[in-house]
Amino acid sequence: MELRDIEIFLTLAEELHFGRTAERLHVSQARVSQAIGQQERRLGVALFDRTSRRVSLTPVGRRLREDLQQALDLLREGLARAEAAGLSGGRTLRLGVFGHAGHELRPLVDMFRTRHPGSDVQFNEITGSDAFASLRAGVNDINVLWLPVVEADLTVGPTVLTGSRVLAVSADHPLAERGSASLEDLADNHVADLGPDAPEYWVAAMVPMRTPSGRRIPRGPAARTFHEVLSLVAAGQCVHPLGEIAARYNNPPDIVFLPMRDAPDLQWALTWRSTADSPAIRALAQIAVDLGPIAL
Repeated sequence: MELRDIEIFLTLAEELHFGRTAERLHVSQARVSQAIGQQERRLGVALFDRTSRRVSLTPVGRRLREDLQQALDLLREGLARAEAAGLSGGRTLRLGVFGHAGHELRPLVDMFRTRHPGSDVQFNEITGSDAFASLRAGVNDINVLWLPVVEADLTVGPTVLTGSRVLAVSADHPLAERGSASLEDLADNHVADLGPDAPEYWVAAMVPMRTPSGRRIPRGPAARTFHEVLSLVAAGQCVHPLGEIAARYNNPPDIVFLPMRDAPDLQWALTWRSTADSPAIRALAQIAVDLGPIAL
């Protein structure tokens, strides 16, 4: 009996309803019926009594449920012990972050170190042009990326940071005197072009292609890193939307960070390559769930 078939049997034994079982396991009702039918034919005995009104376990089905549940519990315990042993081996996770985000993630990292002595987190700075490439090349184990991330080969985990948005402008820019900016202001200025290496939809979540009224937002000159963006802004060559965290940790005399009242808040989530999933990654993700998003 395959592990998935065992899961189907035990879930149906609990729910006693084919539809609820299918919904709970995210499979079709036909898949549930097929799995149970195959088990009964293989064993040569009925496991469930079915009528038009109810589903119930047969005596053989009740005994099989007890036996399989014990076996499944032992299997899960064994896997949990193996994962704990793997974490105690001193695994260091390479966590890619933008700019100073690592400072805000300290509660997450501290709890990871406390729960899993010997394991650690190493921060690596990423940029908009390499945020996906560093995962796919194995440079980083996990990156903290603004949402949405919709990539077939990447897993999006829990949200770890939330915050508002600011517009970086030069100190002598006309907007600097207003004290705030809007998304519509972007159409009257250029924003930095982050290049072709990151998906356009993802870049647009931070730097829209158009304003809410439909006006096109000009892109250019090119910048690949956060500091390149700030240099262009300081020189008056562009303005650029950034997460509020940029204003918290940077105070250059020739740049002003303006709150963008009409821009939706940003969310950053743990993201990793699906094929590189590991006990350490899952452990960090669980801690992020336990802590909840950190508000900037």
